Amino acid sequence: MPTKRKRIYTTQESSAARLAAAIRPLAFKARSVEEWRAWRRRFRAAIVRELGAMPDPVPLRPEVLERTELPSYTREKVVFDSERFQSVPAWVLTPRGVRRGERRPAVMCLHGHGPGKDPLVGLGPNGEAVEDYQHQLACRLAERGYVTISPDWRGFGERQDDADWVRPGRDLCNVTYFADGYFGYHRLALQIWDGMRTLDYLLSRREVDRRRIGCIGCSFGGTMTTYLAALDRRIGTAVIVCYLSTLKDAVARANYCGAQYMPGLGKYGDIPEVAMLIAPRPLMIQVGEKDLCFTVDDAAPAARRVGRPYRVLGVPQRFSLDIFPGEHEIDVGPGLEWFDAWLKGDRPPPLTP
Repeated sequence: MPTKRKRIYTTQESSAARLAAAIRPLAFKARSVEEWRAWRRRFRAAIVRELGAMPDPVPLRPEVLERTELPSYTREKVVFDSERFQSVPAWVLTPRGVRRGERRPAVMCLHGHGPGKDPLVGLGPNGEAVEDYQHQLACRLAERGYVTISPDWRGFGERQDDADWVRPGRDLCNVTYFADGYFGYHRLALQIWDGMRTLDYLLSRREVDRRRIGCIGCSFGGTMTTYLAALDRRIGTAVIVCYLSTLKDAVARANYCGAQYMPGLGKYGDIPEVAMLIAPRPLMIQVGEKDLCFTVDDAAPAARRVGRPYRVLGVPQRFSLDIFPGEHEIDVGPGLEWFDAWLKGDRPPPLTP
């Protein structure tokens, strides 16, 4: 007598069952450069297809809203248009002493969940000095000679919607995802679009060396670093902090939200495969041993998987896994050293072949 199949009633159980049964035809299995090229082409095309529509480009119309001279750098608040119906405010830090005609390496510093871009430049809600899990990273980089840009993502900072727009008990990330969906957009696609337009603006600045661009972010900032570096080859090197994990863990703990989930990913591969698209450009992944959001037992093995294409391509030195004794935060020292190694010196970072 055939075994009776268990009936499933809940989304929690059905999601786990679907994931366990998934074939994942584009899971990374390449063993040669040729196989890697074929895999990259197919997996990238699948990701772009599932992300769906992107807005039409419009002129940036950049504007400097304020400028503050500080001992080590100049801080500017800028704004530019990413599409017809959205503008992006951002902080730009420029090191003091940049000579006329000189071009400096630049790093995109991408915030996670929270108040938006301000803590990355050391500012609290009332302009007071503040330090959070991102440890004023943009300031640290500017003091080291980098131009930095820190935009607000949709739904955060100056782009956060009014609290009374959302009914009590609803998650704002999910509500805004549905609002975008009425017009045919996935929220992550729009965030990626804004990131690419932020890069357009950054590269338009005369003090920026367009051959030497880095990207770093923690948590949701790590999500955005992963997808931007995977899909925009103008980014020469990246540091993904406290994000790299697996769909198995995400589904088991419902560790996702409307601001950052990748539609359809489970049909093709997993989160590590997205990060693999960055290869062979230099990549560091940071995992906190005490991180309760992306736990080390899941994150560390997932991150190690990302090193596979670097070995296939014969460039293992371009991949680094930093497992540090910290929490859900940026491990600043190794991150700074990584950018120094790949964005300074005589040679720009290698481009994807």
